[in-house]
Parts: sequence; structure tokens; C-alpha cells
Amino acid sequence: MLLDVSELLVVTDVFVIASGTSNRHVRTLADEAEARLSADLDRKPLRREGREFSTWVLLDYGDMVVHVFDLETRDYYQLQRLWADAPVIAFEPTPSEA
Repeated sequence: MLLDVSELLVVTDVFVIASGTSNRHVRTLADEAEARLSADLDRKPLRREGREFSTWVLLDYGDMVVHVFDLETRDYYQLQRLWADAPVIAFEPTPSEA
């Protein structure tokens, strides 16, 4: 899920919210997001948090913050509900290349 928070926050423009099914899956998704942003767009996170426990990994790119949750933590914090005033950004996921 992509949320446009640019009108609601001054510190970032977009939240990317994703879920993994286990701590290992959360870590892998966060690592892959970081690798793709680095390889495809030459973007490096300004800050990363949560990788050691991998229930909620946050990658802060300044204008975009990537949140990768396990299912229980995402359900508990419900960022999509907390930021319900933020418009959802439509996107078409592309299949990953193996």
C-alpha cells in the first residue's frame, strides 16, 4: 500500500506499507526493497530501524518511508487507519525477475 502523506506531514511524502508472514519474510522484504531502490534508483536509506527483531522494519529515505511489518504488528498499529486521511497512491506491481 502506498499512502500520499505529503499534505499531512512535513517530514516525508510517501509511506510504503507492506507485510511479511514471518520475521524472516519481513527481513527479506526489507532487504529486497533496499537492494532494488539502491540498484534501480541509486537511493540509500538515511536511516533503518527494526531489522534485528524484524517485526517492523523501517527504511527512511527522506521523501519516502518504507514500513515492512509482520502481520500481528501491522494489525496492532494499523498505520493505514491512523493515516486514513492520506490518499492511496494507485500502482501496478510488476512481477519480479527470477
